[in-house]
Amino acid sequence: MPLQNRVDPFGAIHAAPERGLFTGNRGIIHDPETKTLLKKRWTLPAWIICTCEYRDWRREPMGRNRPGGKTGWTELFFLDEVTALAAGHRPCFFCRRDRATDFASRFGQAFDIEKPRAPMIDRRLHAERTASGGRLPFVTLDALGDLPDGTMIAATQAVYALRAGNAHKWSFAGYSGPIPLDCLSGQQLRLVTPPTTVAVLREGFVPVWHPTVGAPVRR
Repeated sequence: MPLQNRVDPFGAIHAAPERGLFTGNRGIIHDPETKTLLKKRWTLPAWIICTCEYRDWRREPMGRNRPGGKTGWTELFFLDEVTALAAGHRPCFFCRRDRATDFASRFGQAFDIEKPRAPMIDRRLHAERTASGGRLPFVTLDALGDLPDGTMIAATQAVYALRAGNAHKWSFAGYSGPIPLDCLSGQQLRLVTPPTTVAVLREGFVPVWHPTVGAPVRR
């Protein structure tokens, strides 16, 4: 049975067999004896996106990964960086420093902050994340074309990632599509990616996509 450690674009955590491209965490939210989640879904406002391979370190998911056999942070997994960003996570300054620095720099550009710091970013994101109580803003069909690539939206029956003027339907296994944005006409649309992250994407941060989305978009 797969562990309950796969994150969807809303930030909810599921048991699914596909691992995805990235791991990350929100603190310690599991019981290492049963390898099941606790009732809480985060212990810290810093929700991060980490690489699945770092140096020669090896971890046992939902195990005891701290010195002395203590419980370590709970390993969560994401299809790709687009999914993780939609869920309200941001790149880790430890194992993905270059990406985290790029994200923070573009955050500063978006909000006219000279020296942005991680806690400042985390506070904004924590107020907007669906999984921590944030609300999904409504968005019109006409507005979709103005959203940056890597933004995720919820339609009536599915979640889509926007890329090069099209929509790609999301699943734990990957993306399908693309379909023209007009195909979403008549559906109730909401913005899933936190507005803060949308602003960072608009400033030029380019997230890592799962290969099922197709070849890279050339600019």
